[in-house]
Amino acid sequence: MRFSLPRAFAAATLLMATQALFAQTPKTVSLDDLTWTELRDQIQAGRTTIIIPIGGTEQSGPYIALGKHNARVKVLSERIAEGLGNALVAPVIAYVPEGSFAPPTSHMRFPGTITVPDDVFEKTLESAANSFKVHGFRNIVFLGDHGGYQNDIRRAVAQLNKAWSGSATRAFVPAEYYSVSSDGYAEILHKHGYRYDEIGTHAGLADTSLLLAVAPQMVRKDRLRSGPKLGPSDGVYGGDPRRSTAELGQLGTDAIVSRTINAVKKETTGH
Repeated sequence: MRFSLPRAFAAATLLMATQALFAQTPKTVSLDDLTWTELRDQIQAGRTTIIIPIGGTEQSGPYIALGKHNARVKVLSERIAEGLGNALVAPVIAYVPEGSFAPPTSHMRFPGTITVPDDVFEKTLESAANSFKVHGFRNIVFLGDHGGYQNDIRRAVAQLNKAWSGSATRAFVPAEYYSVSSDGYAEILHKHGYRYDEIGTHAGLADTSLLLAVAPQMVRKDRLRSGPKLGPSDGVYGGDPRRSTAELGQLGTDAIVSRTINAVKKETTGH
């Protein structure tokens, strides 16, 4: 076999250029932080799973900032993507169904909550997923941090998979993400000695501890510790957040991340 110096030089130059390209690419799983060429190269290299995090802008009592769901799902989605190794995270969807505005219902009775109709929300999810399909992603994973729109996500996923029948791309919503963050985490806290009427379902011990673990700056801690017991008129449902801690929240975030990673791996194995 004859050795071609120009060909070997060209190959070495290409290799060095490729290495330089990846060396300049930031170590991130966030789509927002990549250029389009960096994203293209990562998809071609095998990152074909995209996580679409869904939050919500709503009240969570007087001690928690309105962006709770958005901050929480962003951090947890990034941890899940890092654990998967072949996934990226899309921008958070922050505009979600939160009740009616004429007259105001549910969280819309509190200033700062933003709502959109269910059909608009579902079309937004479908449009985002179809965008990622065009760009080469094969697994579209929806992670919804709020209970009120879980059925909307399931309907969107069913519609997408029906439309994509026969293609290499599919969408899914792992039930573990939300089930662990709600009922599963409540059971963890209960086993650590906390009462269900303290754990709560919205803005109570569980909700507040989870946020302290991922975005403590969004909790008004001093006012929380010294404040009175809150109720539904304050936006706190069935719980008492005053004993919330980041350490308790870590128990929940670790469970959410690990169980969701396992669920996604099970869904995508061989796909």
